[in-house]
Amino acid sequence: MKGDGLGESTQGKNTAHQKKQFSTEERVGIGRRLGIPLADEELARAGFYCPAEGSEELRYLRDRRRSLGGGMPYRRVDSAPLQAPDRALFEEFYCGSGERALSTTMAVVRMMAKLIKDKRVGKYIVPIVPDEARTFGMEALFREAGIYAPGGQKYLPVDADSLLPYREAADGQILQEGICEAGAMASFLAAGTAYANHGVPTIPLYIFYSMFGFQRVGDMIWGCADSMCRGFLLGGTAGRTTLNGEGLQHQDGHSHILASTVPNMRSYDPAFAYELAMLLRDGIEVMYERGEQVFYFLTVYNENYPMPAIPGGEQARIEEGVKKESTFSARRTTRMAHSRRCNCSAAAASCSRCWTPRPCSPSVVFPRMCGA
Repeated sequence: MKGDGLGESTQGKNTAHQKKQFSTEERVGIGRRLGIPLADEELARAGFYCPAEGSEELRYLRDRRRSLGGGMPYRRVDSAPLQAPDRALFEEFYCGSGERALSTTMAVVRMMAKLIKDKRVGKYIVPIVPDEARTFGMEALFREAGIYAPGGQKYLPVDADSLLPYREAADGQILQEGICEAGAMASFLAAGTAYANHGVPTIPLYIFYSMFGFQRVGDMIWGCADSMCRGFLLGGTAGRTTLNGEGLQHQDGHSHILASTVPNMRSYDPAFAYELAMLLRDGIEVMYERGEQVFYFLTVYNENYPMPAIPGGEQARIEEGVKKESTFSARRTTRMAHSRRCNCSAAAASCSRCWTPRPCSPSVVFPRMCGA
């Protein structure tokens, strides 16, 4: 009941929210109805009631506080460091795709499959998707990892006669949350904080339409930051070059601006598969091996193009660049394009070859998209 217990002037009335103050008589009347053992004078001045020392109420309150670890909350983490996978795990992405065109979305799904099979981190990988598993090409993971369902699969899926049908299992590894970004973010938060809450260093990789991330659940992403969550947020079909058939709905060009407001989020926009592979491995090392309190946001694209091999001798330099960028600022958004530095004039307002809206500099950790 609206205003329950607040007396005849307020209880059960639509004006209950407008009640700002009680008269002396109303305070005394409320105290008597609620059985608060204070004198009328104390009730009239809204005095506080403290149970007597040794009372059942005080013993209960103190017992509960002791069972929670004391009067001051503190964070106790009992989770052993998790060694990052060998660099050789992603060797195929360092070598490029030759003439075969593929998207970074396809590449990241293949990287997930490799991570699931890895002996070191495989059992800790938690792929999360709100609804668009097939849009992102994740159906190959159905057979490999299965979709988690406590009671197993209890129905015949509509694609049962296909090569890669929808498969649920009690020991499934994928969290498929239906059309519910909030539910998927809740799963990401639970998996990303399991290292602290349960001593289990699960690694969530939540892939979603990039436009439906910060714009819809930005407050929950901030909640993840506040909870020192770990893991990877993957903004799929990002950018302004794909999926135009649905108008502007998917043309996300500003998530990295929103990401820059989250202090402990590291945000990257990789152009090529080898960059994405290096970021995933580096992220696991940073969060789960070195124990840094950060989480990652990576955008991946729907556009197919041949993926180049990592230029000779550049792998160590790029990895060193990732580390330098990480120590510089967790709030900076970085565009990775390729391994050559931009030689544009620092005095230029923009670069016609790399489309950078501000002067390029040879000191940029990750050069812009420029062949100069």
